[in-house]
Amino acid sequence: MPVAPSQEEVLSYFDTLSNWGRWGDDDTLGTLNLITDAKRRQAASLVHEGVSISCSRLIPWGGPQLAGGNPVIDMAQSGERYALGDNPEDPAMPGVEPLQWAGERLSFAFHGSIFTHIDGLAHVFFDGKMYNGRSAGLVKASEGALEQTSEVMRDGIMTRGVLLDVARVLGQDPLPMAPGVYPEDLEAAEAAQGVRVEEGDVVLLRTGYGAQHEAAILARQEPPHEHSGYHAATLPWLHERGAAVIGSDVTTDTRYLDPNYKRTRMPVHQIALVAMGLRLIDNAHLERLAVACEERGRWEFCFTLNPLRFERGTGSPANPIATF
Repeated sequence: MPVAPSQEEVLSYFDTLSNWGRWGDDDTLGTLNLITDAKRRQAASLVHEGVSISCSRLIPWGGPQLAGGNPVIDMAQSGERYALGDNPEDPAMPGVEPLQWAGERLSFAFHGSIFTHIDGLAHVFFDGKMYNGRSAGLVKASEGALEQTSEVMRDGIMTRGVLLDVARVLGQDPLPMAPGVYPEDLEAAEAAQGVRVEEGDVVLLRTGYGAQHEAAILARQEPPHEHSGYHAATLPWLHERGAAVIGSDVTTDTRYLDPNYKRTRMPVHQIALVAMGLRLIDNAHLERLAVACEERGRWEFCFTLNPLRFERGTGSPANPIATF
């Protein structure tokens, strides 16, 4: 059984793993700085077949408002009237055949445990600070995030992606809720899959809980509130390897109330986003990707993610793509 770092040791990560000032006092990219032009060329070289796979969950159509926040959707216009032959003339354009159209309005809180999204560096704070020493007060109720916004990702993310299917490698699908995924587990997956995480990579962790979450959401039921995930113990390992982004099929952190971590309820979110400038992809769909990797015996791929250009956002809904 691996030994969990104490609360004091986890708190020390805010200093020992900090990237504040590493790329300058004005830096807003954080570990995205590790994705160089050469890294993007490497990612492009991994495309051999041209086969692409979405790593995003399906956004459900409305339904009951679960704890994670299903979307509120209504149709601004539907096609039913046209099917009945009802297509009244537009008084502003007499004599012109009206356009038959349909469209919807969509509202949802994308942070949480339902939607696939990427966390920006203005999403989580610690002691009133966000990455690179910015004040939490710069995220305002009336104006949104004024610093560390998701807009800095406007050119998208393209790099080498690595799937570490720990659930498959350990033969536990899904993984037990506790103790979570440790560096030893990540290295066991590397060894079994013949791959190694390198600087500038996106690291995706499959716990096996994602499929349970998605099935529950589509059935309009509450998904499991506790699950396995990255343990805080993986943070030094991820820092040493130079991960540019990390993600999982759940909300990244191991989610159960650990009585030993009373100051860091979600230590991976808190330390990764605040100290390291390391963005997180929550709730990725990794089932199809895992099958594709196993079929090919290949656990690396070209990874792309294009967030919305959201001017003052704390993150963005996303559809990550793996291409082989």
